[in-house]
Amino acid sequence: MKKIVLFLAFILTTIAFSQAPEKMSYQAIVRDADDNLLSNKTVGLQISILQNTATGKTVYLETHTPTTNINGLITIEIGTGTALSGNFSEIDWSSQNHFIKTETDPLGGTAYSISGTSQLLSVPYALYAKTAGNQKNYKIGDFAHGGIVFWVDETKQHGLVCATEDQSTATKWFAGTFGKTYARGNGLFAGKSNTTLIISTQVFLGDDDTTYAARICNELGVVANNVLYGDWYLPSVFELKLISQNLATINSAAINNGGSALINSFYWSSTEASNNNAKIVNVSNAQESSVFKSSQNPVRAIRAF
Repeated sequence: MKKIVLFLAFILTTIAFSQAPEKMSYQAIVRDADDNLLSNKTVGLQISILQNTATGKTVYLETHTPTTNINGLITIEIGTGTALSGNFSEIDWSSQNHFIKTETDPLGGTAYSISGTSQLLSVPYALYAKTAGNQKNYKIGDFAHGGIVFWVDETKQHGLVCATEDQSTATKWFAGTFGKTYARGNGLFAGKSNTTLIISTQVFLGDDDTTYAARICNELGVVANNVLYGDWYLPSVFELKLISQNLATINSAAINNGGSALINSFYWSSTEASNNNAKIVNVSNAQESSVFKSSQNPVRAIRAF
């Protein structure tokens, strides 16, 4: 039997419905190895929507069994086939790139012998606008992304969360050897780089087997809604003061979601003050102080989303 090849032509259209159509039109021409049209034949077709790259995660998978017309043309609507995984209406077209992979069985079955992948360089506007408009807006006190939201940016879609409970009620800032770590950052997200600097310095000093504030945060893993969040860090002074500004709301949300309130006490920040000292913040009143790194203070980890 002659080898059959598939020539693809994407046609992405939207139909004037009162709501965004949950489908995209797709056409392809099937020819044999001699460039003859494969007319009036039923073929098996599998469609995959891939995220980010041509070999990325499959966010949607469906099958069709269209019949070519006299000109070898097949026409389908992606999103209306037999869904094998994912939900076409839940694809977030507004984030990352998307690719479409087609696999074809010229005999009409599922022994797919022809495949091709192309990037979707445009997406029907109605689909894009629908998913872009569905972005969740967050507010302080929401339980999301593994913790309690305590700061959001101007888009209301990104911000910072703190863990629902303390990671320690009393631990040291360092592993045991005084010295400069250069973890002097302060401000939004500064705690993340500070945490990396603190840990790398303790490893260099040979103290990495000891428990201390930054390490406890770095090794935290929180499962929420079947997602494991593992990118926690020790907050900067500024980030702890943001928690202090809405302490009552954060504490209430933490308790309501199985956690515990922050205690009216000084918490370790990741901001170093000197070779021997690091900064602490009293979350009940935002008071800032500097104490020996060997002091014992509680820890509450945070992460960005």
